[in-house]
Amino acid sequence: MRDLISLVCESCKRKNYTTSRNKKSMTEKLSLKKFCAACRSHQLHKEGKV
Repeated sequence: MRDLISLVCESCKRKNYTTSRNKKSMTEKLSLKKFCAACRSHQLHKEGKV
């Protein structure tokens, strides 16, 4: 039931984090504000393919 996803930085498009989400209880795409080491700042990370 849980899918493995990666979190992609919106500004530099790098895959920085991997996590899982329950696709039945969380139907919309995941977006979190996390630290990007390439940008060296907190950026919005959206769900992408692994």
